[in-house]
Amino acid sequence: MSKKKNDGFWETIQTVFYAVLVALAIRTFLFEPFNIPSGSMRPTLLIGDYLFVSKFSYGYSKHSFPLSFMPFSGRVLADKPERGDVIVFKLPRDNKTDYIKRIIGLPGDTIQVQDGRLFINGTIVQRERMDDFVYRNPYGSQIRVAQFVETLPGGRTHLILEEGDNRRFDNTREFKVPLDHYFMMGDNRDNSEDSRSQVGFVPAENLVGRAEILFFSTDGTASILEFWKWPTATRFSRFFDSLN
Repeated sequence: MSKKKNDGFWETIQTVFYAVLVALAIRTFLFEPFNIPSGSMRPTLLIGDYLFVSKFSYGYSKHSFPLSFMPFSGRVLADKPERGDVIVFKLPRDNKTDYIKRIIGLPGDTIQVQDGRLFINGTIVQRERMDDFVYRNPYGSQIRVAQFVETLPGGRTHLILEEGDNRRFDNTREFKVPLDHYFMMGDNRDNSEDSRSQVGFVPAENLVGRAEILFFSTDGTASILEFWKWPTATRFSRFFDSLN
């Protein structure tokens, strides 16, 4: 009886060990979940969204691995991102903090913002006014923000928010994107710390993966213990939305 119990214990340990290995392999090489803690990517991503990031989209770097522990530089099986991709990357100044933004500038591009309008390689990026984006702030007040459809070179479109055209990052110097680097911007243009400010250019090595699909979303009005509020706090309409 004692031997059977001992064998059962080690079988359980082996099962848990293999399960952990499989989970780590999936997280490292295939998909990793992330959640959105800020409003810098409104209206595309909302606070409380949970999404999967594909780790294989651009190949692998040391930042593809947990805690960036692999001791190598550059990328293997590399594939270049496209303008307009929504990407999770490691903040260049510490190589630890996860950020999520949209790629606006590719290597060799010049990027500038003048009076709130985005210029890529000297050409203004077209935008079209849409209905206001409406949301509630943490104090319950309803906020309305001007919303536009922006069309990037190549024809890719996405939504952006603009509170005005003379805010903090609405007039910038001209940025020349270096080789093997990218210029990132948040879709919530007046409320995003991105390549226009302290984030700077993002090295290709720092790309973690491309945001692919939302799998859960909550508006934050219910704690984990307030199960009776879960149905009203959960944004079911956002489940399985793919990202542009």
